[in-house]
Amino acid sequence: GCARDWDGLTCWPRATFGEVVKIPCPRFFEEFTSFLQRNCTQEEYWSEPFPPYTIACGFDEGSSKGPEDQKSYYSAFWRVYTAGYAASVTSLITALIVFAAFRKFHCTRNYIHMHLFVSFILRAVAVFTKDAVLFADETMDHCLMSTVACKAAVTFFQFSILANFFWLLIEGIYLQTLLLLTFVSNKKFVWWFIFTGWGAPTAVMFAWVLTRIHQQNTGCWDDDENGVVLWIIKGPILLTVLVSVSIFPRV
Repeated sequence: GCARDWDGLTCWPRATFGEVVKIPCPRFFEEFTSFLQRNCTQEEYWSEPFPPYTIACGFDEGSSKGPEDQKSYYSAFWRVYTAGYAASVTSLITALIVFAAFRKFHCTRNYIHMHLFVSFILRAVAVFTKDAVLFADETMDHCLMSTVACKAAVTFFQFSILANFFWLLIEGIYLQTLLLLTFVSNKKFVWWFIFTGWGAPTAVMFAWVLTRIHQQNTGCWDDDENGVVLWIIKGPILLTVLVSVSIFPRV
C-alpha cells in the first residue's frame, strides 16, 4: 500500500491499495471542523487531498492564515505555557524544600502533599522534555520520526499525567480515611498510598508500552491511529476522576 506521508501540514497514516483515508483538518485551523481525504492508488502513491486545503480548511497561502502566521502564533503560545510551567516548577520546588526542612511539617498529610507536588513537577518536566525531543528540529518529518528517545519522551509524558491523576485520587482517599478511621493511626497507610500513587501508573504504562510495541509501534507513539490502545491510559484516568468525584463531596 501507501506509506505514511507528511505533506507539510499533516501526517497521513499508511493505507492499503484502494483505501480512502479520511482525517480532520490540522488543529491550527481551529475554526474549521471539516475533513480531508486521500486515496491510496494502485500505483502505490497518494492522490492529492480532496477537497483541497483551500476549500476544506480555509487555507490560503496568500492570506494571513498562512503557515508562517500560524507558526508565529504557536511560537508565542509555546513561550506562554513554558513560562507558566517554569513558574509552577519553581513554586513547587520551594514548597517541597519548606516541607522537608521544617520538622513540624513532617506528617502524613504533608507527605501526601509532597508526592502530589512531585507529580506536578514531573508533568512540567515531561512537557519540557517532549518539546525538546519532538519539536526542536523544525525540518523533521513527523511521519518518519520514530526514535527510542522520542518514544521515551512520550512515555514519560503519559506517565506524569497518570501519576498526577492518581495522586489527586490519593488525596481524596486519605481524607476519606480520616473520617472513617478516626481512631486508627493513619501512618500505617502511608506506604500503601505511595505504592498506589506511583505503582499503579507504572503498571498502566508498562501495559501501554508493551501494547504499543507489539500492536502499534508507529511514529513516536504520540499518534492515535488505534483509539483502543489509548484507552489503556484514558480508562484509568477516567476511573480516578469518577472515584474522586464520588469521594470529595463527602469530605
